[in-house]
Formats: sequence, C-alpha cells, structure tokens
Amino acid sequence: MQDPTTFVNWFRNSAPYIHAHRNRTFVIFFSGAAVTETGFDSLIHDLAMLKSLGARLVLVHGIRPQIDERVLQQGDTPKFHHHLRITDINTLRYVKQAAGLVRVEIEALLSMGVSGSPMAGAKIRVASGNFVTAQPLGVLAGIDYCYTGKVRRIDAEAIHQQLDQQNVVLISPIGYSPSGEVFNVSAEEVATEVAIALHAEKLILLTDQLCLSPVDKQPIQQLTADQAGRLLQQYPDMPEPVVHSLNAAIQSCRRGVQRAHLIDRHVDGGLLLELFTRDGVGTLISSQEFETLRPATLDDIGGIMELIKPLEQQGILVKRSREKLEMQIGDYIVIERDGLIIGCTAFHVMPDGQNAEIACLAVHPEYRKGARGNRLLEHLTQKAAQQSIERLFVRSTQTAHWFVERGFLPCEIADLPEPIKMTYNYQRNSKVFYKTIA
Repeated sequence: MQDPTTFVNWFRNSAPYIHAHRNRTFVIFFSGAAVTETGFDSLIHDLAMLKSLGARLVLVHGIRPQIDERVLQQGDTPKFHHHLRITDINTLRYVKQAAGLVRVEIEALLSMGVSGSPMAGAKIRVASGNFVTAQPLGVLAGIDYCYTGKVRRIDAEAIHQQLDQQNVVLISPIGYSPSGEVFNVSAEEVATEVAIALHAEKLILLTDQLCLSPVDKQPIQQLTADQAGRLLQQYPDMPEPVVHSLNAAIQSCRRGVQRAHLIDRHVDGGLLLELFTRDGVGTLISSQEFETLRPATLDDIGGIMELIKPLEQQGILVKRSREKLEMQIGDYIVIERDGLIIGCTAFHVMPDGQNAEIACLAVHPEYRKGARGNRLLEHLTQKAAQQSIERLFVRSTQTAHWFVERGFLPCEIADLPEPIKMTYNYQRNSKVFYKTIA
C-alpha cells in the first residue's frame, strides 16, 4: 500500500456512513445498457459490498436495449411515441424474453463466490417475484400503447418479507394484472413506486449521464425537491435522461423517500463514492435542505469544539471551554452539512442593546471556497439590523484583511464598548474593527 495514512483516514471518515446505512432500505435502478457493459461486474461487486455492510437492497433493472435487439433481429422496427414504447403482442414476447435473460444474468453475477475475487464469501441470495401489479397505459392522444403499462400497486409487504430474510430483491420492469395479463412498465417508474411503497431511505438512480447545471455546465451537487422542480420549469430543454431521473427523484422525495441520488453509472465506484463520502460524486435530491444555517443547540457543542480546536491550537481563535460554550450556546449560529458542523460563529449583544460583537467565526478547511464565511457574516449583519444594533465589533489576529474587505474599519481599544474592553487580551494584541449597521 503506497499511502496507508490516506487509506486509514478514508476508512475512518466512512465509518459514520457505514453505521448510518446499516439496516436501511435502498432501491437502486440501473438501465439495461448498464448490464451490457464491461464495467457491470464492478457494479455487482459494489452492490455485494453494500449488502455485506448491512444495507437492505432492492434492485430494479431496465431492458430497453435488450428488447430493441430482439425486435431488430426479427426484422421489425421498435415503435415509440413521445419516447414511450408501443408494446404490441409481438413486442411483448420480446419483452418477456429480455426480462428473463437479464434477470438470470444478474442473478448469476450475484451468485459468484470464487476465492480471491471481490465476491468471495458474499453468499448473496436473490429473490424475484410478482411484486408489481400493473394496468394498461391505454390510449393517449389517439395512440394505443397496447401492452405498455403503468404501476398500479406494489406488494410492499412481500418485498419487506424478503428483505427481512436477508435477501436481495431483484425486480424486472414487468407488471402483472389481476386478470393474468403481462405489461411492459418503465423501470424508472417501477423503482420510484417501489421506493415510495417501501418508505425507503434512498432511491438511487444510476444514470447515463451527469446532472449538469444548464447555466455553467458544472455538476449539480444537491437540490431540494422543490428546487429541482423549479429547475425543470426554468430549463425544460435539459437532456431527456436527466429530466426523467430528476422527475423520479422529485416524485419520490415528495412522497416520503428521504433522499434520491443521481449517479453517473460510468464513474467507477460511483455508488460507493456517493454513499460513503460526505460530498459524493452525484446529485442529491432531498425533501429538506442538505446544508442548513441555523441557531446552535447544546447537541452541537461537540461539533463546534471539533471545528474550532485546530484554530485554537494555531492561535487564530481564543480557546473556549465546553462550559463556556454551554453558557453561551444561545449566541451561536452553525452551518450543518449532512450532520457535520462545517461553520460557526457567535453573536454577542452588549447590555446597551446598541452594540454587538462577532466572535468565533470559523469554517471547516474543506469548505472554505464556498463563500460560507460570507454567508455567516451576512446572516449576522441581517440579525443586527433586525435587532436595531448600531455597530458590530470584531477582534482578529490573522484575518484582519478578510473583515476589512467586507466593510469593517479599524478602531482603537479605547473606543470599544466597555464589556469588550474589559475582556480584551493585551497579550494576544488583537486588531479591532467595527462596522456601522445602516
């Protein structure tokens, strides 16, 4: 191992996620195209690892290219309208063939256990079944979709029974009617409805491409379901695969799924990177904000102390005891990102009600390029204005220019409000600045 320290640090940092994912239900969708590619073996290995770490897995696979291949082999032409397949009686036969073949191939890969391979000792049991009840899509805009269907009901109880027996549940995009008919159903729709019916913690969509911002073409890291909905309204011409995945994520989050993840399936190890690192590699859609700025509580003291400890050791911040933090916790504001305190500051109002001091402004080193310091400062400035504070004061030994660039002016110690002057540490020799609140 070339760098054992890096490995140890990564493993330690992944521990909270290992604990968090144990006994949680994840519904994972991957397309039929993913099954045909050489990297699919690696995905199976990652799924096996996820299962070994205690996650309850429901896998939903697609079969579109496999159906097209059989249609073309018979000299027919695949029929679509508005990107939906028209499944006539002949195509339905190909649908059944494709679904059976892909299911068997996936089961075979999940059954591997050759000594020395990533699957050694996995012993994964796979359960499939008629978990999806479907109904015909019907006639839309004069087009009869024949045996193309939509999900009517998911047998959540039966799936939970299989998961309780430590089985991986594998579901094909096939639905059955009470009258015994078979329908070709969208795999993404099946995955979405299964996740909702199971009250799954996560819906994970392994997509054919990254979810990029229409503005700067950079990957989108996270959105709430409402933000994602507004994005689609504002930019209706986003790539069709991304639109489908975003709509699935939005629907699932609005109907009880905590989080949905869109991961580019071409990223080797993307599933593990998304689930076991704080920032992941995909796009997170959540029902609530992934990162929030809020008042601190007593439960945050440990996180605040961990955040400011390196800065105290460097002499950038004054050392604060746990007791002092507990007494002043009502003055603190934090930025929380997926359970980690990545930013904090304190807002101490003077007894005169006209002056206040900013203290303990800190941002985690890995998140200092995201303007979070500005966000904290702007929040305190707005808070000061709301409370009719006239002047904000701050003491600094090493970040003076940062405050000057944001409108703070130097002042003399003699000009400080009495409570600040009484606690001034002449040994630290901090520079003092103030800002007038309009």
